[in-house]
Amino acid sequence: MRIQRVSSKWAKTKVILQNRLLSVFIPETRKYALEDLKELLGLYGTVYIKPDRGTYGSGVMRAEQRIVHLSPSEHQPDFSQPETEPLTCEAEAPAEPKLMYILRYAKDAEIFNTPEELHAALLPRIKGRSYLVQQGIDLLQHQDRPFDLRVLTQKNLQGSWETTGMLGRVAAPQKVVTNYHNGGSIFSVDALFKEHMTPEEMTATIQQLKSLGVRIGSQLETAYPGLKEIGLDVAMDQHHDLWLLEVNTLPSIIVFKMFPNKAIYRRIHRYAVAYGRLKRTRPSPTYRRRRTLKH
Repeated sequence: MRIQRVSSKWAKTKVILQNRLLSVFIPETRKYALEDLKELLGLYGTVYIKPDRGTYGSGVMRAEQRIVHLSPSEHQPDFSQPETEPLTCEAEAPAEPKLMYILRYAKDAEIFNTPEELHAALLPRIKGRSYLVQQGIDLLQHQDRPFDLRVLTQKNLQGSWETTGMLGRVAAPQKVVTNYHNGGSIFSVDALFKEHMTPEEMTATIQQLKSLGVRIGSQLETAYPGLKEIGLDVAMDQHHDLWLLEVNTLPSIIVFKMFPNKAIYRRIHRYAVAYGRLKRTRPSPTYRRRRTLKH
């Protein structure tokens, strides 16, 4: 059987939401529309607008609703830096608070006075394609840059789901996505977790991530029985709660070659060969000749 791939983020999200115990890990996610944009911005302050189909973080944008205080002599504050805080400007006389909307993409930022203006700016970027709007998560940070996690779960040699690898992805400066292909940096989860939790908490969190991968794989398999591998994009907030941002059914595995522990990639490779993702590596003629001589 061919390995099944599911490109629609919305389709995968709906399957996971059918499981009450797993639905708690899903940030509120809706098909993009102006009314949903306004409602989720009002609820969460920050949302991500992402294409329903796409990889490597392409087309992902972030929108924020923020209250600012402007003096009568000021125009608009500078939101070009994501870290702009606090949301007040020095003024000689008190000013009424003003609700403003910021759209971030790549390293750029635009400011709007109303959600309708924000929506109008989004439409040319969406270009009629299916997009989602998702609750923004306040990510943990490494050296003042947000990070999320990639959890790789595969079918093992017994045909059961097994979490075989995980890594951390730290966003490039001022970028709204953490993906390696968008300038993000790859770290081990241990290196990222040790700044935020005790060794006992680290062990428990890693085990929770492994379990989450297996549970998500089993749930998606109820609708897509040909799945053999999944990559979970998982966010961790300031309370160390886990949030499943999306699931990739054609996850990158070569990145796990970067880590010093080569046994991790060997197992990933072995499983991928077994279910047909990769071809079996043939030993070189020199290696075969050396083995023959030993016998």
